[in-house]
Amino acid sequence: MLSGRIPMSLFKCKKLQMFSLSYNQLEGSLPVEIGNLSMLQRVYIARNHFEGEIPRHIVNLTLLSVLDFPDNNFTGTIPDTLGNLRNLKRLNLETTNLSSSGMSFLSSLTNCRGLEVLCFGDNPLISGKLPGSIGNLSSSLQKFYGPACNIRGSIPSGFGNLSRLISIYLSHNKLTGMIPTTIGGLKELQKISFHHNKLDGPIPSDLCHLKKLAFLFLSSNKLSGPIPACLGGLIALRSLYLDSNMFSSTIPSTLTRISDLLILNLSSNSLSGPLPIDIGKWKVLTSMDLSNNQLSSDIPIGVADLQDVTYFSLSNNRIRGSIPESFGNLLSLEFLDLSRNNLSGQIPKSFEKLPYLKYFNVSFNRLQGEIPKGGSFGNYSFESFKGNEALCGAAQLHVPSCKTRRLRNSKVRTKLIIFVALPIASAVLVVSLIIIILRRRKRKDRSTAQEDLTPLGTWRRISYHDLHQATNGFSDRRFLGTGSYGSVYQGTLLDGMEVAVKVFKLELEGAFKSFDVECEVLRNIRHRNLIKIISSCSNDLDFKALVLEFMPNGSLDKWLYFNNHFLDILQRLNIMIDVASALEYLHHGNATPVVHCDLKPSNVLLDEDMVAHLGDFGIAKLLCKEDSMIHTMTMATIGYVAPGLV
Repeated sequence: MLSGRIPMSLFKCKKLQMFSLSYNQLEGSLPVEIGNLSMLQRVYIARNHFEGEIPRHIVNLTLLSVLDFPDNNFTGTIPDTLGNLRNLKRLNLETTNLSSSGMSFLSSLTNCRGLEVLCFGDNPLISGKLPGSIGNLSSSLQKFYGPACNIRGSIPSGFGNLSRLISIYLSHNKLTGMIPTTIGGLKELQKISFHHNKLDGPIPSDLCHLKKLAFLFLSSNKLSGPIPACLGGLIALRSLYLDSNMFSSTIPSTLTRISDLLILNLSSNSLSGPLPIDIGKWKVLTSMDLSNNQLSSDIPIGVADLQDVTYFSLSNNRIRGSIPESFGNLLSLEFLDLSRNNLSGQIPKSFEKLPYLKYFNVSFNRLQGEIPKGGSFGNYSFESFKGNEALCGAAQLHVPSCKTRRLRNSKVRTKLIIFVALPIASAVLVVSLIIIILRRRKRKDRSTAQEDLTPLGTWRRISYHDLHQATNGFSDRRFLGTGSYGSVYQGTLLDGMEVAVKVFKLELEGAFKSFDVECEVLRNIRHRNLIKIISSCSNDLDFKALVLEFMPNGSLDKWLYFNNHFLDILQRLNIMIDVASALEYLHHGNATPVVHCDLKPSNVLLDEDMVAHLGDFGIAKLLCKEDSMIHTMTMATIGYVAPGLV
């Protein structure tokens, strides 16, 4: 939280080798005297309020290897003389107000033969074309980051010379032309981000040679032709975004070979033909959007195998047949859109079993019969069902009421109830009780086994730069709160998912242990009343963070003690039941009991339906039988503890 200007006395330290003032509130210009620090090797001043021009004298620092200036208010042009810093390995100028006519600074950087990271993105005042000299940059370059810079023209084929390149970010520019085939020679490439440009032509089959490619973002361009079948050979692929283009033909059946694919978005193209018959092979898929195409087939029964999918959309296609009952097995499903198709038959009652289904839309089909009443169906409006003339149900859904037949003879009806209905009902009740008991035992055994070994593919891989972009550089506007070992920010991932990012303050004693404990606990538990972990992001020393489910209604502490919030008695009771359910699971529903050690209102978070979720497992304990007597030391909030829920 340092503020003010940099003291001039610092620039008298002639032997200074590292200058690190990042993540403060310092202001003013960067003094030209920085050029006098001839021994300086690394400069970090990210996320401050520095302004003015970058001093020209900085090129006198010939030993400089790191120049990290992002998220400041610098103005003026990027110096064309940066190439004089021949020892430069990392240059980060992203999210400033710098400009560069013709991007001439890139050509000067060809003199930096050890350059590994080059970031200049999110500078809208930069304009021009990428120079052909891109191919002469350092052969050690691993990251090229230049999104949202008004870059025009085509992508230089010289990128193919950068053999160690791991990621290319050129999204949200004005690039035209075709994707260079030479990129297919970058064997180490893991991420391509060309979305929101004006690229045209087909996807080069050369990209199928990128066996380490994990993320391919080509959304919102003018790409055309068929989707290459050879993309199915990219088994390392985790996210595939080809939406909002002009792709035609069918969805290649080979794509189902990518068994660890997490996100698939092929929406808003001109794809036709059937859905992949073996769609169930995408067992760890969390999001699939095939909307706004011309797909025509039944929905494969294999959809029941997509156990982790939360977002599923087939809207505005020509899908026919009935809706499979097996959709009721997708217990993680939160968003389902089957609108504007040719679906017929009834809405399966199995949908009533889906506990997290928040958005449901089957409008403008040819469905018939009664609309289910249980589960989440009481929350849906008539918008979810309109355009299906043969549906019936509750009056508030603007559909006809369902007609029932009446027995003319009341005596016959009474006899039927006594001699037929009652015995059947009794038998069904007994059988149901037996099934429920057996299922509960089986589910408990299965959940215990699953908790002991959670498949690696079920977790999303999210990089630091994804989190940095999602939180606008961990800006104060995204700040949600702070705890003993870290700060929490609200973020929006590239796919639109809202998340909470808990960034650990590694300079604090115990932060590393807290991160390890929280990871260990969260990877072993899963319950509707526990905070859901989406991923983690970590390197050895510099950064550790957890990516968690975002809770829009904040903490219980806010609802109990802030004047502009109010909980009625029923809400309080429900929250207490939710917290008790979470603790019961932690203590008795897990193979290894978990003791939270810090239960308080600020660690109880509320989702949009006011369902409580217990979080912050930074000092939790995993108790094995052999050491259950050891962990008895008091470890929790010291001092004042807020009272209970009532």
